[in-house]
Amino acid sequence: MSALRKLYRGETRINFIGSRRRWYLASAVLLLICVVSFAFRGFKYGVEFEGGVQFRIQNAGTSLSANDAYDAFQNAGTTPSEPAQVVGSGSARTIVVRARQMTPAKQQILTTNVATRLHISANKINADSVSSSWGHDITIKAIQGLIIFLVVVSIYISLRFQWRMAVGAMLALLHDLVLAAGVYSIVGFEVTPSTVVGLLTILGFSLYDTVVVYDKVAENSKDILAGSRTTYSDAANLAVNQTLMRSINTSLIALLPVAGLLFVGAGVLGVGTIKDLALILFVGLASGAYSSLFLATPIVVDLTERTAEYKALTKRVIAKRSSEARRAADAELAGAGAVAARRTGLPAPAPKVGARPQRRRRG
Repeated sequence: MSALRKLYRGETRINFIGSRRRWYLASAVLLLICVVSFAFRGFKYGVEFEGGVQFRIQNAGTSLSANDAYDAFQNAGTTPSEPAQVVGSGSARTIVVRARQMTPAKQQILTTNVATRLHISANKINADSVSSSWGHDITIKAIQGLIIFLVVVSIYISLRFQWRMAVGAMLALLHDLVLAAGVYSIVGFEVTPSTVVGLLTILGFSLYDTVVVYDKVAENSKDILAGSRTTYSDAANLAVNQTLMRSINTSLIALLPVAGLLFVGAGVLGVGTIKDLALILFVGLASGAYSSLFLATPIVVDLTERTAEYKALTKRVIAKRSSEARRAADAELAGAGAVAARRTGLPAPAPKVGARPQRRRRG
């Protein structure tokens, strides 16, 4: 309970900054896995990006399986571009089949043939034709919006705090984007417009948590160069510990409903239409909470303590702490000698030069 009380009050003393090499190594390993997945597995693009026709067999019922639908399309002369998928359950159960691009007339003929082979009404099969250029346009717009967003945020953080914090925030944000995309590549979920929307959504959360920590770092390091009691690393580490509970709370509040969408909605209930958005949000929120604590602030510390003034500050603090440690050790030694002298009746040893004289205790 004492540990939870300290966490709640922001009194923990976890050495986030001192262990930053470990966090860098862990992130580098994760990013390497993602890059390897990009190179060898790639992405599974939805029909909106590859183009084609998506057939939806509504109210399929439990008697009709995904393999039945796949075989029906194949026997009708059109081999689906990927295995058929089942989304939803009960009366909302739907089988989705993707095929190559075709004219509306061929779509109608194929729909009729498939309905006949499955012994269902042709009205239960809906066909949506999408051009690959639509997905391309969506991607271009998303990239443009991302670039504008990053430029504006970088300018704001540089003006509000300092440019080093803007660099740390952008690197942490890049880490979150690559990690979220890497999980998509590894898991094999389809990249759909919902994925793009989710990817842009997680940027705001990641930056929000990072700015909260930055604000505390700026508060703790205010006028720090004028003294010699604490280093910039100490001030930043204290800030991360002070905001740790807030970061945990905000992350849990954001992750719980998203986890419900992913594991209950998509996993248990089989609502496949929300799994694309839920996965990208879940991974992005989790990585955003991690990067704001373990990457953004340590990067700022590394960049800041490379400057001459902060190097001088670190030397002053180390020298002062060494001096205080020596005085404390001399005082402890002199005190121990005085106690031994009272016990043996011998004169107490003379204190060392520079050591403070010890006063005898009365009684």
